[in-house]
Amino acid sequence: MYSKLTAYCLSKKGAVEDYPFGPSPLVMKVGGKMFALITRAEADDEVQISLKCDPVIAANLREQHECVRPGYHLNKKHWNTVAADGSLAVDDLKAMIDHSYELVLASLTKAARESVLLKIGRSR
Repeated sequence: MYSKLTAYCLSKKGAVEDYPFGPSPLVMKVGGKMFALITRAEADDEVQISLKCDPVIAANLREQHECVRPGYHLNKKHWNTVAADGSLAVDDLKAMIDHSYELVLASLTKAARESVLLKIGRSR
């Protein structure tokens, strides 16, 4: 699951991986801002992904899914940590990643958003 989540995050326009906190977690950024943090416990291969989320949606997801918890070491109002344990469909995880990415992209300055889009245009 770790490689699937990583690949999907990197498929987003302008997404880059970073390790600002050491070897773990893997941090996905767009325009220099985090939109996902992915951790994997080597012993049991448990994967968790932390994602930015609209506060109302975040609360609803926590109520609906046991695997969705307030963000671990993050602002619990705006971040959820999801255990990718198979209890949530991959499409639902991808939708959560999309939502996080879109929130962070929208929060960038106009110049930063344009810079992300220009880099994409040049790479094609």
